[in-house]
Amino acid sequence: MKFDKKIDFAVLLSVTNANPNGDPLNGNRPRTDYKGYGEMSDVCIKRKIRNRMQDMGHDIFVQSDDRADDGFLSLKDRAKFLEKIKSQDEFAHTACEKWLDVRSFGQVFAFKGFGCASVGVRGPVSIHQAVSADPVDAYSMQITKSVSGERKSEADRGSDTMGMKHFVRFGLYQVKGSINVQLAEKTGFSQEDALVVKEALRTLFVNDASAARPDGSMEVVRVYWWEHNCKDGQYSSAKVHRLLKVTPKVDAPASVEDYDIQLDELPGLACEVIEGM
Repeated sequence: MKFDKKIDFAVLLSVTNANPNGDPLNGNRPRTDYKGYGEMSDVCIKRKIRNRMQDMGHDIFVQSDDRADDGFLSLKDRAKFLEKIKSQDEFAHTACEKWLDVRSFGQVFAFKGFGCASVGVRGPVSIHQAVSADPVDAYSMQITKSVSGERKSEADRGSDTMGMKHFVRFGLYQVKGSINVQLAEKTGFSQEDALVVKEALRTLFVNDASAARPDGSMEVVRVYWWEHNCKDGQYSSAKVHRLLKVTPKVDAPASVEDYDIQLDELPGLACEVIEGM
């Protein structure tokens, strides 16, 4: 079904004793701004959405190495069947038709030896970086790992490897995004694709557990989904996103219940509220 009505959305995520998105330039500590508010990059969130799309059985172009399911080791190899196409429009159309993440988020194809030197696709789904409702406290824990990689005898003891583990005790993060009709028409993004995005957001942390994010430590609290009645939207995305207000009720929130979550309304625009898993 053709996608013909603009959509805005917001997601509330809770973090409990986990590192939602480590900063490689800061020793992998949880990302924060200069005021102490927690952050998750849009790239991190798109990665999780792509993973969920892949779990649902859709073809994905930008796959994680540990999740590659088609035998290709690089993006160039995955796009090799496009190398003889010389029309940029045909190249983009074929790529969008093949991969859900390309027609959702867009992609830049710039591979040496291809008929098209560079092809850029603008996707209709835009994602903001996630920001916490209030400043978060990032804690660090020193850890040791005993590894007996080389032992000449049973009496020898493997050396300990020292390290640090960083985590947020608790934080409530808000993700904002929208889906643009004009760009959807160019990439072939459909109403069915929008439903896949919605379900990916609702189940964002399924199959996402790791040492930094143990199962249950990251949770989708709620998804807010606004569908306008026209292409351009009845209201701007900024005005729609401001309808969701999250305010801490205590000095040091430790759960979602410690926040006042208020959803305002705009005339003629309904919001579908979806509970997380």
